Amino acid sequence: MADSVTNPTLLHKESSDIDKMNPKDPENQENETHGTIFKFDGRLECVEVGENYLVKRSDNTWHKAEVIQSRENELVGRKEFYVHYKGFNRRLDEWVETQRLDLNNSVTEDKKVFDAKSILEQTERKITRNQKRKHDEINHVQKSYAEMDPTTAALEKEHEAITKIKYVDRVQTGKYEIDTWYFSPYPEEYGKAPKLWICEYCLKYMKMEKTYKFHLGTCTVRQPPGKEIYRKNSISVYEVDGKEHKIYCQNLCLLAKLFLDHKTLYFDVEPFLFYVLTEVDKYGAHLVGYFSKEKESPDGNNVACILTLPPYQRKGYGKFLIAFSYELSKAEGAVGSPEKPLSDLGKLSYRSYWSWVLLEILRDFRGTLSIKDLSQMTSITQADIISTLQALNMVKYWKGQHVICVTPKLVDEHIKSAQYKKPRLTVDTSCLKWGPPLRRYQKKDNKSSKK
Repeated sequence: MADSVTNPTLLHKESSDIDKMNPKDPENQENETHGTIFKFDGRLECVEVGENYLVKRSDNTWHKAEVIQSRENELVGRKEFYVHYKGFNRRLDEWVETQRLDLNNSVTEDKKVFDAKSILEQTERKITRNQKRKHDEINHVQKSYAEMDPTTAALEKEHEAITKIKYVDRVQTGKYEIDTWYFSPYPEEYGKAPKLWICEYCLKYMKMEKTYKFHLGTCTVRQPPGKEIYRKNSISVYEVDGKEHKIYCQNLCLLAKLFLDHKTLYFDVEPFLFYVLTEVDKYGAHLVGYFSKEKESPDGNNVACILTLPPYQRKGYGKFLIAFSYELSKAEGAVGSPEKPLSDLGKLSYRSYWSWVLLEILRDFRGTLSIKDLSQMTSITQADIISTLQALNMVKYWKGQHVICVTPKLVDEHIKSAQYKKPRLTVDTSCLKWGPPLRRYQKKDNKSSKK
C-alpha cells in the first residue's frame, strides 16, 4: 500500500508546554563518522561505527555484531551503540552500553560465541527445505539478499536503508514498559527519543514522563473510538473507521510499526477499517492488539495488518484476531487472505490457525471433499488451503489439479501434536453484532443521494 504524502509533524500535538525542550547545542553533537574513544583496562580503545565486535546479549552469550550508530542517551546519561547481530533478524537489533562490547575483539575461554546460521551448518543430519524454513522463522534468521529474487532484494535494500536504525527502544503504555523491535516514523522530535510514553486509551504519544502523568490526570477517554461489535466476558472488539477517527488510527499505526518490520501504512488510514481488541476491567478497555482491512480490497485481502502487543502474546489473542477476521469474511460471504508479506510470527500464527481449522473439518467429515468445498466452508482462499495441506502432507497433484489425500490416522496424529492444538480463545459468533461495512456505506450513499 502506498503512503500518502502527509506531514507527520501536523498529526500530533501535545496539550501541554511542559514537554518543550531546548535544541541541543551544535557543539555537543558528535560527528558520527568518527569513532568514540574509551579508556579500557588502562588503555585507550576506539569504537568505530561500521566495525564488527563481539557483543554480549541479555542472555549472557556473545555474538558477532556490527556497530551501526552511536548516541548520547540523555534519559539514562550514558553513551550507547546501535548494533546488528550478524545472521539474526533486524528485530533483535538494539542499543547497548559500552560495557557490553568486547573492545579487545577476542574470545576468552569463558565466552560462548554463537552465530545464527552456524547452528544449521553444525547439524550433522540433512534437513529438508521445510525444516530449514521452520528453523529460520522460529530463530528469526534473516534471509540473505542472495536468497531473494532480484526485485525483492532491491526492495528489501531500500526498506532497510530507510528503517535501519531503531531510535525509540522502549515505550510505556499503561502498566507495561515494552522493548520495541523496529523503527517507526514518529515526527522528528519524538522519533529519536530513547523512550516514548503512550496513553493506552487515546494513543497520544509523549517524550517526557511528567507530560505523560499530566495527561493521565486530564484524559477522559477509556475505550477506543467507534462501535463495539463484540463483547464476551472481558474481551471486547471495536470497529474504528480510519476516515472518522483519523488521528487515533494514525497513532495506532505508528505504535504498531514499532513491532512490525514491513508495515507501510502509517498516515493514509481513511480507506481502512480497524478492529481493535481490548481487555475490559473497571478502569477501561486496555489495548491488546488489532487488525486492519481495506474497505474495498481489489486483491481480496481480509487483513491488511495484524498485531498483538508483546505483553499479550502467547495468550491466544493472535489466533483470536485471525479467527475474527475470517468470521467477518463469512458474514460477508467472501473468501479472504492476509496481505503479504507476513512477519515471521505472523506466518507461524496463520499456518497454525489454518492447520487447526482444516484438521477439525477433515476429522469429522465423511464423504468426498474438494479444495473448493473447504474454501467455501472456511472463507480461507484455495491457495492458502493448498499450501497448508502441502505442509501437512495431505494433498497431491494429480491430472492437473490438487486432490486431498488423507487417512483418519494421519489426521489424528496431527491433531494430537502440540503444534495444532485447539486455540485457547475462540470467537463466539452469538456475541458478534456486525454487518458488512460495504452495505452500510451503500445505504449512506443512497440516503445522501435522496436528499
